[in-house]
Amino acid sequence: MADARPQGCALVTGAARGIGAAAARSLAAAGWPVGVNYRADADGASAVAAAIEEAGGQAVALEGDVRDARAVDSVFGRLEERFGRVLVLVNNAGTRADGLSPQLSDEEWSAVIETNLSAAFRTTRRALGPMLRARFGRIVNVASVVGPRANAGQANYAASKAGLIGFTRTVAVEVARRGVTVNAVAPGFVQTRLTEGVGDGLVAAIPARRTGTPEEVAACIAFLASPEASYVTGATLTVDGGLSA
Repeated sequence: MADARPQGCALVTGAARGIGAAAARSLAAAGWPVGVNYRADADGASAVAAAIEEAGGQAVALEGDVRDARAVDSVFGRLEERFGRVLVLVNNAGTRADGLSPQLSDEEWSAVIETNLSAAFRTTRRALGPMLRARFGRIVNVASVVGPRANAGQANYAASKAGLIGFTRTVAVEVARRGVTVNAVAPGFVQTRLTEGVGDGLVAAIPARRTGTPEEVAACIAFLASPEASYVTGATLTVDGGLSA
């Protein structure tokens, strides 16, 4: 990777498994020290960090519920103390609580919105100061094709991901002059724990006729985090095997 960037590190939220873990590994391979954030899966996050270090990279597992502003500050503070300012942020933490709209509870609505959307706002707000001062930053939000494309039974999830795409575009415009890019990736049906039980019969509707892998999404994240992507901002890169074409 070309070293046309200031010194700093990357933070990936929800990185104990799936797309987050793959993104952490890809960013580490590109030369970034990485904070592997997790809420509950300490073993998974520690395994991701250990694998990165065994491969010659630098990583640390960081517990913290990114729905909580104080926990966000703590995660950033610990990572900054270890590796310096955070110049790459991947907002990947996500959850589902599926159900048809008439049956969704307030708690199911709020839990998904808080995790998938509000947490990304809080981490982005915390990250932007150092990025703006450095005149370099990369924020990549993990959205979903369910944002712009309806999927019955996921009104809360769709609202959170559509909101994340709108948030991405707006913040991108606000900070573009200072060398900070803000983009999203919108995965389709990627085989992770979060998609278990979703998409029965969906593979037949995917032009590629297969599910995606976390590593394929992570490769797109790594590109958007690179110096080579400096003129890409406010974009949503769809990674879905042609499902939304």
